[in-house]
Amino acid sequence: MNIALIIAGGVGNRMGQDIPKQFINVYDKPVIIYTLEAFQKHPNIDEIYTVCLEGWHDILWAYAKQFGITKLKDIFNGGSSAQESIKNGVIGIKASDNDIIVIHDGVRPLLDDFVLSDVIAKCSEYGNAVTSMPYNEQIFVKKTEETTEKYIPRDTLRRVSTPQAYKYGKLVWAYKKAFEEKIGIGNSSYTNTMMVDLGETLYFAAGSDRNIKLTTKDNLEIFKAYLKLEKDEWLK
Repeated sequence: MNIALIIAGGVGNRMGQDIPKQFINVYDKPVIIYTLEAFQKHPNIDEIYTVCLEGWHDILWAYAKQFGITKLKDIFNGGSSAQESIKNGVIGIKASDNDIIVIHDGVRPLLDDFVLSDVIAKCSEYGNAVTSMPYNEQIFVKKTEETTEKYIPRDTLRRVSTPQAYKYGKLVWAYKKAFEEKIGIGNSSYTNTMMVDLGETLYFAAGSDRNIKLTTKDNLEIFKAYLKLEKDEWLK
């Protein structure tokens, strides 16, 4: 089976709104539903699970019913960090070892079908896959706060995001080991960085510039602009 695990446990302080950013309505639909719809309509996704803020589960179930998210099977409580939230979902799913778990941020609502298809295909072939894109900006290493003498060649870099896919058995092993030994579970850690910290080799899958994360108000305006572009049928 191919199972989606959508991480929507954050409070979204940087968005500066009164409700979590995944529940902000954009054109009469919550952000989290745009994300869930990408998995609902994809023929290779069998089931959907989410990790959500405690106190918001009933609201999410109601939205899922309203917008026809029939693949949603369960909702788990978020944790005190992104990694703890993901672990809660991974342990809660109870899948078979060879099932593919696709982890995705609930606030990345512009997920293209080809990106999801490729991450599943690569994971099926190699055991894991991380969505990636070339890095097109120059990266310099600070010498002081105001100077630099060293750069990192951008052709040696890839920027990665979600969706990421892993075989369930490996994922359970990784999270148990990471939390027992406190490896790769810091505030800036995610599943991909944890896997590397545990000595695993990761495989790149296709990415898209549309796959933005809604962290700030500016990101939200970009998302709205993308949706407006899709509504303007005269554009070629």
